[in-house]
Amino acid sequence: MPPMSPDVHQIAASRVVGDGQRYTKMRRQLVDALDGADHPITIPDIMRLHPHLAQSSVYRNLTVLEQAGVIARVVTHDEWARFEIAEDIGGHHHHLICEVCGTVRDVQVPDLVEDALDKSLASLAAMNGFELRHHRLDLLGVCAECQAQSSSRG
Repeated sequence: MPPMSPDVHQIAASRVVGDGQRYTKMRRQLVDALDGADHPITIPDIMRLHPHLAQSSVYRNLTVLEQAGVIARVVTHDEWARFEIAEDIGGHHHHLICEVCGTVRDVQVPDLVEDALDKSLASLAAMNGFELRHHRLDLLGVCAECQAQSSSRG
């Protein structure tokens, strides 16, 4: 994902305040942590980055940021959800999700492929009487590290 623009905290503050909450120091730290990551991260990842934060407060504050549309949750098959800056703030991208280890990586699709994908998905939506506004695409499979481990055990 591209680096955060300087006014992301302004956008985040506006959304959080608009949702009837305050944009606190902890919420700012969480936005910074998510922006600094090159992929969606888990609460344990956040706790490693900011060990001084209380885990229960991290949960509560992530919920506030998610409800305000500042961050998005990426759900995989394992026990930990991952979090990232909302797409309309951080930029459009897709995910590669490993079904073995649960790792989630961001992937940028080339413009030509993205355009073809947009057209195909809009056509599919229209065939079903649905108006497509945007899309998310998660590709499920096995990451290179898990493939290597599997073949070395083989």
